[in-house]
Amino acid sequence: MITFLFQTTDEASADTLAEMLAEESTMSFFEILAQGGFIMIPLFILSILAIYVIAERWRFLDNSKMEIDPFLNNIEALLKSGDQTRALEHCDKYNKPLARILKSGIRRLGRPIRDIEEAIHNAGKKEMYGLENRMNWLATIAGVAPLVGFTGTVTGMIRAFMDIQALQGNVNPSVLAGGIWEALITTATGLIVGIIAYGFYNYLLGKINRMIFELENASADFIDMLQSPTPKKKRSEVNVS
Repeated sequence: MITFLFQTTDEASADTLAEMLAEESTMSFFEILAQGGFIMIPLFILSILAIYVIAERWRFLDNSKMEIDPFLNNIEALLKSGDQTRALEHCDKYNKPLARILKSGIRRLGRPIRDIEEAIHNAGKKEMYGLENRMNWLATIAGVAPLVGFTGTVTGMIRAFMDIQALQGNVNPSVLAGGIWEALITTATGLIVGIIAYGFYNYLLGKINRMIFELENASADFIDMLQSPTPKKKRSEVNVS
């Protein structure tokens, strides 16, 4: 009789466990994330912000690309013909960093070369700031998201130990499941958001640095062009892909 009762209890426990596993297997992705608790709210906000910055910076950098060689050749031809006004108008056709930088130098033609160099330098600093805009947001998200996830781990473990204390140690795995869900899901989510943000931060920063290098070379070629009547060597195309 006792053996029969134990067998019945074991079968009931097995059935209950099977039902729990079946229920968890049918949970949707969003239902699983919801198990992370309130910590998932700031993680969700950080993920949306990261996606916005990545998309915005990527589009901005793609729109900033231009062919340097044809552009500088046209500027050189216009300036050698003495048509400064048309050179400025040619720069206005392109809403690009290089066009804005050279336009600031063309406006100061007739002044000492140091004044032209200073104007180009100041315009270059402004364009560099525009290229690096919001990149600090992405770096912050890469560092903060894992920390927020680890905070969820701590709160989840606190919740689990509070449940143990409330039940005076008479607990089973199902009682602690909520705290464990919260601890694991928030940690995983925070790491995923942080890794993605950090990876794109380095990728976009590399694109920005390459573009800055090309802009500096093109600006130097422009200054040399103003000081030399001979054509300069062929200039490379901006490539930030």
